[in-house]
Order: sequence, then structure tokens, then C-alpha cells
Amino acid sequence: MGRVVLVTGASRRLGARVAQALQHDPGVDRVVGVDPAPPRHPLGRAEYITTDLHDDSVRRALRDSGADTVLHLGLTVTPEDAGGRAAMKENNVLGTMQLLNACQRTPGVRRLVVRSSAAVYGASTRHPGPSTEDLEARRIPRSAYAQDAAEIELHTRGLARRRPDLSIAVLRFAHVIGPSVESPLTRYLGLRVVPTVRGYDPRMQFVHEDDGVEAVRLMALGDGAGVFNVAAPGSLPLSQCLHRAGRHGVAVPERGLRVLGGLARRGRLDYSPEQLRVLCNDRVLDSTKLERAVDWSPEYTSQEAFEAFLDGAAPARVRRRRRDRGHGSPRRMRPALGG
Repeated sequence: MGRVVLVTGASRRLGARVAQALQHDPGVDRVVGVDPAPPRHPLGRAEYITTDLHDDSVRRALRDSGADTVLHLGLTVTPEDAGGRAAMKENNVLGTMQLLNACQRTPGVRRLVVRSSAAVYGASTRHPGPSTEDLEARRIPRSAYAQDAAEIELHTRGLARRRPDLSIAVLRFAHVIGPSVESPLTRYLGLRVVPTVRGYDPRMQFVHEDDGVEAVRLMALGDGAGVFNVAAPGSLPLSQCLHRAGRHGVAVPERGLRVLGGLARRGRLDYSPEQLRVLCNDRVLDSTKLERAVDWSPEYTSQEAFEAFLDGAAPARVRRRRRDRGHGSPRRMRPALGG
């Protein structure tokens, strides 16, 4: 008998694509997507159940579905995406606590995969090589997103102690990017004039959306436990990303982020400065542990993933200008998983 997989964050693109990809695996009998919001992307044959953070619906969905594998992918990145910081923390932290409690009380759950973020590492100390999973942040991350991700990991470790029979994997993602990704980062890169933090030119490391989906799928069906970095090889300075995208950056002092935050809250700025705080915590990650655990490596490098994003998002004249300047790079092309 195959697995029954429950996927949180089913209304978002990553959750929907993972749900679709799992349907085609012969080891999976059934996929159930849950989310407070209705799906915005096709779920294929996956079932959908509306859940609420304020009641017991997550536990009921877990019990009634008979799921043995849970993928927790519903991490909100910015307060603006959630309707404010309080709602963001409620979704990220309180929602996770409800899910973990439901997993603890459901003996049939044997596998849990939790999405986290590379932002939990905090600010880079300029290590000469890529950072591995055993590296601890030297200080508490300043961004709300990173703080939530760190707290989610803390509660997940607590569940691992209470249920040692449960196989748990935490995936720390680099920036997910690609032709169909719409996120705070892609909105930021789409601004006419892009604010940057004075004194910072962070290294940008990406993972292509197809590779992100495949990494989650493989970990869902595997048995590797612990923390795993999910990132493509290489990195690009933010200044080079802006140049390739044909954007102009304007440096502001870090204290100026408060002013930008006020403008964003009043609807006068189409961007959240919260993302800039995340960008300041730059690290280049080593994903060897993940690749060994699932016998897999990303199809795209960071540069190729970024170029795929530009090819999908930029007007044709911008793509032509980039190619004429020699910025394009050959990529391995393949159909999108579950697309």
C-alpha cells in the first residue's frame, strides 16, 4: 500500500506543484492539500481541505485523511503578504505549532518534512567556503521571516524529542526563483529603481523552482532525518543581478528602512523593506548533505536559475539586450514538474 501525503500551503505555488508531482509517483496512493485559503494553482487529482488556525481542523484533516507523511510548506515570507506582522506570526508560528501538535497526537504519521529558510543562519561572517547545516548563527536574525523560521525549527526539534519514532527533515531553502515564481524577491527585482542597503552587496544564491519541487518530493519519500540545505551551486552579487535585470539600484542607509517600511504600510511603496533585511543575511550554502541523502543534484546552478527567471519575466526586448551583451548562458531545459 502506497503513502498518503498531506501538504500544507496548498494554495501556494510550491505546495501545489509538490502535490501534483507526488501524484505521479507509484509509491503514493493519495495526496491531500490543506490551507486556510482556496487553491490558487491547479492541484491535479489532489484533494483539498480548508483548515483554520483557530480550531482543530488541521488535526481532523490529518486523522480523517489517514496521512502517514506530512509536508509543511506554508511559510509566509513578509508581513505584507499575510496582512500584517501579527497575522504573519500567527500563520508561521502558531499554525506550525498546531500542525506539530496534530502530528504528535496522530500515531499513523511516520514522516514529516518542514520548510525553513537559509535566513536562520543570520548575517554572513564571510567564511571562505559554503556554509553547512551545523553552522550556528552568531546572533538572532533581524528579519521577522528569519525569526519565524528559527522558531519553527525550535518547535520542530521539540516534536522530535517527544516522538523519536517520527522521521523529521527540515529543509533550509535558498531563494526560490524561476519563470513562474512570484514572490517578494521577484517583485523587488521588478522595481524600476531598486533600493539596496548602503555598504552591502550580498551574495545571492538561488534554487530553481523545478529543483525545489524535486528536492521536497524526494525528501518526502525518503527517510533522511535532520536539517538539509536546499540551494544550487554558485552565487551572484546583488549588484550583478540588478545589472543583468536592467535595473538601477539606489543605496539607502540601514536606518532608512524604517522610512521605507512606513511608506510600504501606507501603500505608497510597492515593496516591503523586510526583504532587504533578509538580503543582508547573505550566506552561500553547501547542499552536499541533501544531495547525498537522496542521491540527487540540482539541474540548475544559481546563475542558470536566475537567467531562467529573467527569461520568463522580462519583456522580449530586455531578453534580447541581455543576450546581445553576452549575459545569457546555456541551460538544460525540461518541462516543469506537474506543469
